[in-house]
Amino acid sequence: MALPPSASTRCLLPLSLGLFQAALLFFFALFITYDEHSAAPTNSEDAEHAAKQLHSTFPFFQDIQVMLVVGLGLLLAFLPRYGLSALTHNFLLLNVSAQWALVLQGLLHRLHHGKALLGLHSMLSAEFAAVTVLISAGAVLGRTSPCQLLTMALCEVPIYLASEWLIITRLGVLDVGGTITIHIFSCYFGLGVSKVLFGNAKPTVHPKETPTPRSDLLALLGALILWVFWPSFVAVLCQPGDAQHRAILHTLLALSASVITTVLISILLESDSKLTAGHLQNGSLAGGVAIGAVADMHITPAAALALGSLSSLLCILGFQFLTPILAKKLALQDRCGIHNLHGLPGILGAVASIVAALLAPGDGSEAARHRQAQWQAAGLMVALGGSLLAGMLVGAALRLPCLAPPPETLCFEDALYFKLQERPSLHLHESLHSALLLHHCHRDHVKGSQRG
Repeated sequence: MALPPSASTRCLLPLSLGLFQAALLFFFALFITYDEHSAAPTNSEDAEHAAKQLHSTFPFFQDIQVMLVVGLGLLLAFLPRYGLSALTHNFLLLNVSAQWALVLQGLLHRLHHGKALLGLHSMLSAEFAAVTVLISAGAVLGRTSPCQLLTMALCEVPIYLASEWLIITRLGVLDVGGTITIHIFSCYFGLGVSKVLFGNAKPTVHPKETPTPRSDLLALLGALILWVFWPSFVAVLCQPGDAQHRAILHTLLALSASVITTVLISILLESDSKLTAGHLQNGSLAGGVAIGAVADMHITPAAALALGSLSSLLCILGFQFLTPILAKKLALQDRCGIHNLHGLPGILGAVASIVAALLAPGDGSEAARHRQAQWQAAGLMVALGGSLLAGMLVGAALRLPCLAPPPETLCFEDALYFKLQERPSLHLHESLHSALLLHHCHRDHVKGSQRG
């Protein structure tokens, strides 16, 4: 069914994107330049260092790009009539958020003689800022317009950068894989947005929300892509050498344990002992979320396996029991279940980092270990409380009518934003049916002629 274009797609969205890109183009032309040591080395030593940095970092960067564009995009395509919109909005938000983060990072951290320096590391940091927006958007997927999502991105990126600076730089929290700074922050920011944006309206199952086998297959394919490349996401910021080696191995072990535990728990929870696709799509990734805070620490392989198993258990139990309770008691809408995949495993990973800091081997004093554990706990509180409060404030802003929120009857509908062709399978079926009828008529005519 063809739907009339909304105000956002007809006027507000193109205007917003045009002004945004024009403003950033102006800023890049005046204030952005390449980092001389990476883009134009002045001697052989600088050239060798730049080449090593490129060869060691860019493969990880490519893996992360595949994760965010393809893996996460497909994971969001579990809604059967919203797949095109989910993939496109994810792709658009990634690029808008990354460019916006480059500008803000340049202004805050990388100004040199009035110019912001651009290098591969700054691009990587901008990608991490964009990840928070993509995760947070999962809480309101399908019920928000593109203009609402873009507004959320423009607000969330600077808040994330401030939160990361406070947690990592000022508090000295150890979080190489973004468990606290990315997953916990983005989860509770998104839940804060959702709670205020939708108010106390009781969540109801929209008739277009029920996944189909085809949409579940696409989402599972996205989860598999994320699972394969997740070690690159965790290890990219580690120091090359033993720390990076440990991070990769610990992430692989945690992810592997998550898969086995997910299949086991999903079968046990269902009365007919069958797997639930949603459990597998999310539970298999929970270990990657939890391990990030301790990935490069001196933990045992058994600890990585245990953390992966516990995180997937929390994730599945969250989907099965906690989500319905939060929806009933708090009227909390969380369409993609980001609380179960990013929030609960993230908190588990943060608690594990506190324990790991207390038990850290080495020459450090007991007082130093206790101090680091306290910083880890403080980082968890800052990320959780600060993101929830900031998300609620942004959610209030997103209620403005000028951002063209979609009407309830048109939620989860690709046709609101895309010009869709008629289903070719229907035309093919009709063509085949017509051909068969013609064939039978021709055969009966030939037989009648032969009898005559």
